[in-house]
Amino acid sequence: MASVGEYPSILRRIIEAHAALKPSYGEVEVETIFDEAKGHYELTYSGWHDNHRIHGSVVHADIRGGKVWIQHDGTPAGIADELLAEGVAPEHIVLAFKHPRLRAATGLATG
Repeated sequence: MASVGEYPSILRRIIEAHAALKPSYGEVEVETIFDEAKGHYELTYSGWHDNHRIHGSVVHADIRGGKVWIQHDGTPAGIADELLAEGVAPEHIVLAFKHPRLRAATGLATG
């Protein structure tokens, strides 16, 4: 099992792996944002596809109170499984994008 002290490097690794996969369409910049002092980790896209603006968070996770709070996850499979594979305990992963009443059904932390 991974320790809480390892969570920053685990999140960074996961997000950097997703950042290496450039979108297959459009002129899109892939940006990683890491504020480890405040426990904030994000992957964003910005650019254009034809006449349509692309801008937004693909992954946004925070480390709060010794848990990984997944605020947004736009990856195909979801990073929760990647966190589990890296040894993050299920009780330390919160799917913050799910309503608090629905989190108990995920098998992960509720808050």
